[in-house]
Amino acid sequence: MEDEKRISLRLPTNLHARLVEEARADRRSLNSEIVHLLEVALGLVGGDDQSP
Repeated sequence: MEDEKRISLRLPTNLHARLVEEARADRRSLNSEIVHLLEVALGLVGGDDQSP
């Protein structure tokens, strides 16, 4: 298993709601959706809809 770090993150309510909906649409957990979006934004993975 890869090393992982836990963080506490405060989000505006509307952003949280949007992330929850995107995660549901992509059939991912909220955490996996956030990780995927960060990886795409940082160019670490392609922008496809595959799970991280």
